[in-house]
Amino acid sequence: MTRWPLVFLAISSLRAQEIDRVAVLNDLAELLAIPNVARNLPDMERNAGAIIKMYARRGVTLRKLDAAGGPPALYGEIQTPGAKRTLLLYAHYDGQPVVASQWRHAGPFEPILLDANGEKLSWPGPGATLGEEWRIQARSASDDKAPIIAFLAALDSGLRPRANLKFLFDGEEEAGSPHMRGILERNRTLLKADGMIFCDGPINQSRRPLIAFGARGNTSLALTVYGPARELHSGHYGNFAPNPALALAHLLASMKDQDGRVRIAGFYDDVVPFNEAERKAIAAAPPVEDQLKREFAIGASESPGKRIDEANGLPAFNIQGITSGGTGAEARNVVPATATASIGIRLVKGMDPRKTSAQVVEHIRRQGYFIVEGREPTPAERLAHPKIAQVRTARDGTRAVRVPLDSPFASAVVRAVESVHGEVVKQPTMGGTLPIDAFEDVLAVPIVIVPIANHDNNQHSHNENLRLKNLWDGIATLSAIMTME
Repeated sequence: MTRWPLVFLAISSLRAQEIDRVAVLNDLAELLAIPNVARNLPDMERNAGAIIKMYARRGVTLRKLDAAGGPPALYGEIQTPGAKRTLLLYAHYDGQPVVASQWRHAGPFEPILLDANGEKLSWPGPGATLGEEWRIQARSASDDKAPIIAFLAALDSGLRPRANLKFLFDGEEEAGSPHMRGILERNRTLLKADGMIFCDGPINQSRRPLIAFGARGNTSLALTVYGPARELHSGHYGNFAPNPALALAHLLASMKDQDGRVRIAGFYDDVVPFNEAERKAIAAAPPVEDQLKREFAIGASESPGKRIDEANGLPAFNIQGITSGGTGAEARNVVPATATASIGIRLVKGMDPRKTSAQVVEHIRRQGYFIVEGREPTPAERLAHPKIAQVRTARDGTRAVRVPLDSPFASAVVRAVESVHGEVVKQPTMGGTLPIDAFEDVLAVPIVIVPIANHDNNQHSHNENLRLKNLWDGIATLSAIMTME
C-alpha cells in the first residue's frame, strides 16, 4: 500500500489579499451562465468547451473521455518532475434540472451577487472589495462548478505541486453518472492514482471545514396503486370503489414507523455499523441539531436522540413525492383512479441496492398486493386481485463506500487541510450519494471527500448559491491538497 507521509507543502502563498477575487468570480460567473442539465447534450458540450479553454490558459490540456452517448468526462494532468505519487481530483460540471419561474431576482443561468440580506448587488468591477457574506446565485454555484474554478485559482497562484495531479470532471453526476464505470474501465491505466479527492457537497453546518470519508449509496422505486379504471363521482361511488390514495397512504405507513425506523423485513441486516474511531469523530463534531431545527422550523427530528452524522450512518427511506387526484383549486369530488409515490432509499456500507429493492417489493407483496413490474396491469388482472400495484425499480443503484478515518491517505488529507484551517470536522459518511463505488471497484483507489460549499446553499433546489467566503476558503483548502507530497 502506498504510504502518505507526514510531510507536505502547506499553502502560505494563497492569502486572501493575494487572490484576485473579482477575476475568480468572473471565471465562475462565465461558467455558471452556461445551462448544464446533463440530458441536453449541446449545452453540455458548450460547458466542456468552456472548461477546456479555461484550463488551457493555465497550461493544462484537458481532453474528452467518451461517455458512449452521454456528456463527456474531461481529463487532464500535471506531471511533476520527481513526484513519487499521483493524486486524482474530481468534480462535476452538470447540474440539477431547473424551474426558472421559481428563481428570484434572475434566471437560474444568470449569475448574480446577493448581499448578506439576500438583496441583489451590482456586479463588481476590477479591484472591488467583496463582502465575505455575499453570495453568488445560479444553478451549480455550489454543486458543483465551484471546485473547477477553485482549482484554476490555485493554479493562478503559482503553487508548485509535489505530486502528479490528474483532473477528472464528470458531465452527468446529477444523472447518476451512468457512463462513469465504463469510462473508468476504458481508461483504467490513464486514471491510475495513489489517492483520490472528490470535491462535492457542503461543509459542516457550523461553517467549519469538513472532510468526509464516505458517502451513502442510492436506489429508488416508483409505486402506483390502482383503484377504479377511471375517476368516479365520490358521492355516487365513494363507499363502493376503493380509494387508491388512501390505500397508498396505508401501504407507505406500513413501511416506516413514527420514529423513523424502517419496518421492511431484512432492511438493516447487512448494515456495517460505525466503529469506535468513527463514533468518536461524530461525538467530537460541533452540535448543530438545535441550530438546524430552528433553521428548518421543525419541532423534532425523524431520528430522536441521534446526532445528524449518526443518523447518516443508517439507511434512509424517503417518500420523495405523492400524486393522486387534485388538491387546492384542482380538487374535485372524485375517487381517484391511481395513486403514485416516488421512493428514494439511501444505502449505507454493506447494503446491496438490488437486494434492498427486492426487500421493498416483497414487503408490498406481504401486504396483500398483486404486483406487476414496469407495466400497466391488464383488465383481467385488475378484476382478479383486490389489491394491485405497479412497481418500477431503479435499473442500477449506487453502493455506499466508507474508508477508515486513520488510513494513510485520509490522514495526509486531514493534515493538509488542517495546515490552513486548523481542526476540521471529520464526517464518517456524507448523507448524500456520489458515484464513488465505481472508482473503488475499478481503480481500487483510496477516496476522501473534500467539500467547500456552504451548508445552506439550496443545492438541487431553486436559488442555489455559494457564500463567497466558502469560495475563498475552498481555494485555500484545495491548494493545500494540490501541494501534498
